[in-house]
Amino acid sequence: MTSNSTKKLHGDLPSASTKAALADRKELAAVAFERTRMPMVVTDARKPDLPIVLANKSFLELTGYAAEEVLGRNCRFLQGPATSPIAVAEIRAAIAEEREVGVEILNYKKNGEPFWNRLHLSPVHGDDGRILYFFGSQIDMTEYRRVEALEASEHRLLMEVDHRSKNVLAIVDSIVRLSNSDDPALYAAAIQHRVQALARAHNLLAERGWANISVEELVQLQVTPFAATRAALSGPDIRLPATVVQPVALVLHELAVNAARHGALAVPQGRLSISWMPGPSDAGFRLRWQEAGAGPAPRSTKRGFGTVIVGAMVEKQLKGRVEKTWSDDGLLIEIEVPSAGSTAR
Repeated sequence: MTSNSTKKLHGDLPSASTKAALADRKELAAVAFERTRMPMVVTDARKPDLPIVLANKSFLELTGYAAEEVLGRNCRFLQGPATSPIAVAEIRAAIAEEREVGVEILNYKKNGEPFWNRLHLSPVHGDDGRILYFFGSQIDMTEYRRVEALEASEHRLLMEVDHRSKNVLAIVDSIVRLSNSDDPALYAAAIQHRVQALARAHNLLAERGWANISVEELVQLQVTPFAATRAALSGPDIRLPATVVQPVALVLHELAVNAARHGALAVPQGRLSISWMPGPSDAGFRLRWQEAGAGPAPRSTKRGFGTVIVGAMVEKQLKGRVEKTWSDDGLLIEIEVPSAGSTAR
């Protein structure tokens, strides 16, 4: 700072000070500027491109630059490929209008490491009202941003866990309510097998990081234990979200158990064909469950408990529909599930 500029510039008086400290305020201000942990710079507003004329130790430590690499340069050397042009425009407007501004901007250290900088820029005017300098202070917000992002991620995770837990519990509740309770031993076994089928789907989702699961993989998972070599599968690659996977898995389990006990898989000549396709406008999917060689429809018209569970899962939980058709040779079941996040590839 030249003696000429000093005559034109008088700093702000301290908000609180003793007489002794007030007398030494200039020296104390210089000490504070250098020793504070907050990075600070001063740029000369009377020179083209506002070069840096003062930078404290904290600023050099934050950015990784040496004093000779900073002095005489405009602060834009801290900008990089992901620096927001909107934030830059906000700073430029404040400089042009000689007013204070606070902006959070992505800057870069000498080694290329990005950091979030909460910049506060303030103009310094002379006694005649003309702009002399701009004072800039920085706060490294990188760690705060990281914690903030982590907290947001954890919140989303907890919400997702809560949603998934409610979904699973709703299915388990349906299993308990809809299973045949006439015989305690059979009731316990039926619930156990149905919960195991649900657990297989849950384990598959966990292994895949709760990503979408293909219809084919889900069919194989639930049908193979009952028909390893007697089921023909066909269909395009349709992916189901987690909320759809679990109820569909239980539906497939019920169909496979029914086929093994009363249908095509209960007789040596029986055959099972399972196919699927996208729903209307590629939304959701349709599943065709064809049993052949099982003979005509049973005489009893009473709905079995497996049929009740299938209807509850498809119609109530998935908002879809089920159609069952008997022929002289076997059973055809057609299931349609609306979108619910399913994707066809």
